[in-house]
Amino acid sequence: MTTALYFGPGACSMAPHIVLNEIGVDYEPRKTNLAEKAQLTPEYLAMNPKGRVPVLLADGFVLTEVPAILTYLGQRYPQANLLPAGGEPLARCLEWLAYCSSTVHPSYAHLRRPERYSDDQAAYPKMQEKGEASFIDCIGFIDRKLEGKQFAAGDVYSVADAYLLVFFGWANGLKKFDMAAAYPHYTAWAKRVLARPAVQKVIALEGTQARYTL
Repeated sequence: MTTALYFGPGACSMAPHIVLNEIGVDYEPRKTNLAEKAQLTPEYLAMNPKGRVPVLLADGFVLTEVPAILTYLGQRYPQANLLPAGGEPLARCLEWLAYCSSTVHPSYAHLRRPERYSDDQAAYPKMQEKGEASFIDCIGFIDRKLEGKQFAAGDVYSVADAYLLVFFGWANGLKKFDMAAAYPHYTAWAKRVLARPAVQKVIALEGTQARYTL
């Protein structure tokens, strides 16, 4: 059974894309052009009615949602040591996955995708203003939480680090501040993550180098 990942370049699907490369599993990267709304075609919606990326095809089933995919891959390939075995490290890893999915991503979506939340176009500017402010607050929170830490869930790199890198790129892409000066702990952490070969491979494949240039 073929393992395949449907991803959008630079989207949240980058996190499982990195993890698949960290594991070294044989898989098919299936680029989904979000700008052309490829995720809304009948063929795609038949596979994932949510019309979003990522979608992972593995072990004979379809799996969606970044936290679920990352947890599944971490458990499915324990030899990669990308999901803590238990205790506080596992709890912290899952805590990060939940925060990224429930808080950080929605705040950015209000900035970039206001049409998801209102049909009133006149409301978009205020919504985007608040979304940007909320997203920047999240980046500040992440920066503070990463102070003095090697990686997100402790001393060992995990799936949580792959997810957090997505938002570092989104924040850096705003070009509103110097990440190193404004968020030194997040930036120091990002440099460690960006040094990983699997991460660089995915950035090159997705063509998102500009977001991750420090």
